[in-house]
Amino acid sequence: MGRLVVVSNRVALPEESRAGGLAIALLDALREDGGLWFGWSGKIDPHASGRMHEQQDGNITFVTMDLSAQDHEDYYNGFANRTLWPLLHFRMDLVDYDRDTYAGYQVVNALFAGKLAPMLREDDLVWIHDYHLIPLARLLRDRGVKCRIGFFLHVPMPSSDLLAALPSHQRLFDGFSSCDLVGFQTERDLERFQDYVRLFGGGRVIERGLLEAPNGRRFRAGAFPISIDTPRIAELARDAVAKPGVKRLTASLSRRELAIGVDRLDYSKGLPERFRGFANYLKRYPQQRGKLTFLQIAPVSRGGVAEYRHLRSELEQLSGNINGRFAEPDWTPVRYVNRNYPHATLTGFYRLARVGLVTPLRDGMNLVAKEYVAAQDPEDPGVLLLSPFAGAARELDGALVVNPYDLDGTGDAIARAMTMSRDERRERWEGMFRYLQTHDITYWRRSYLQALRETGDVEPAADSTERPAYRRRKTDLPRDMRHH
Repeated sequence: MGRLVVVSNRVALPEESRAGGLAIALLDALREDGGLWFGWSGKIDPHASGRMHEQQDGNITFVTMDLSAQDHEDYYNGFANRTLWPLLHFRMDLVDYDRDTYAGYQVVNALFAGKLAPMLREDDLVWIHDYHLIPLARLLRDRGVKCRIGFFLHVPMPSSDLLAALPSHQRLFDGFSSCDLVGFQTERDLERFQDYVRLFGGGRVIERGLLEAPNGRRFRAGAFPISIDTPRIAELARDAVAKPGVKRLTASLSRRELAIGVDRLDYSKGLPERFRGFANYLKRYPQQRGKLTFLQIAPVSRGGVAEYRHLRSELEQLSGNINGRFAEPDWTPVRYVNRNYPHATLTGFYRLARVGLVTPLRDGMNLVAKEYVAAQDPEDPGVLLLSPFAGAARELDGALVVNPYDLDGTGDAIARAMTMSRDERRERWEGMFRYLQTHDITYWRRSYLQALRETGDVEPAADSTERPAYRRRKTDLPRDMRHH
């Protein structure tokens, strides 16, 4: 097998220090055999899209491309984040479909394909990431690319009925069938995709994880739950207790317990419901008032989009109302912060927190849940409250499951976490931590790439107007494609 070629909307360039766990995992994969990372540069070219930049770091080549302001607006702010993001998070009420932004999304994907295709070799392994680039595999095949192509969807896959409500859905999701392997976060996401292929996509499900497109091309699909760098998070959390920011937070609590939520400011995260659930906790359990402070860290994202501005305003109002009702002169129940903190500091906050609140309305995985578990003190761990609508709920079975729509249930779960014995907390935590030690970010990317390598070869279709046909191997679906 030749190089690994990673394709994503953004690229973690060598001089950038903001690389997160996913970026580090992809860089490690690229370093193993050498490779190429291709994507948008993050720059807006005032003249036109397509200006290229290339740099080398060891055995990795980074190639990025500028976009014009209009292309970026249509592709990224428009179709990707005002149409696909709400659709993929089950929010049809927020989907803003516009033919012009859809056309712009296709234009930018075609630009990616046109620039990338000449760089590819027949023995390359191409790994495309996320909803920004769904059509890319098809566009590469149209340009004669025959190497193995994989795609990973980091966000949820909604029900087939919702996907079918999108105009031109068959043309869009045809990009998946041009891949050799499509990866999802959970088995449930895989099931929804198979339903779509069978009911609305014009294809068929031959067996679980093996699908056939309308043109006869066969491809694989599987569940590969993404994870974290477990030992690194645990180490950061141990070291963080000595950091000034963590010491200041500890002192400010005045021996009270801490509940923490850390989420990008997004309507999929269930933040208004979480605030109301915490208010219900204070109302239903007056004997616990003054014993727990709730810190919600929610950095602003997509501040130019009206729905996000409204969400920020709603949370400011809710936190003010809760504090107005329940605060004491020496205690403020809710601390609501719209800023980023260094990752090392956040892990220290997690370690301090008796309660971790991860209650999204819909999330592909939610790595905060896993980081909270990894950051805990093994001798005195906190309690994770986890929504069943987060992908992580399929793996972290030691968490208290909290339906974010059940505000009384949220309050009851917080109260239970506050009174849970240390022995029960340790038993719940130990099982989750052992799982995360094995199923870490390295396991995730190696499992996916192994499965992609084992999908079989692609070969040209007899009719050159069709996508390349799939030649099935006799091997069974790799074990790592199954749910754990």
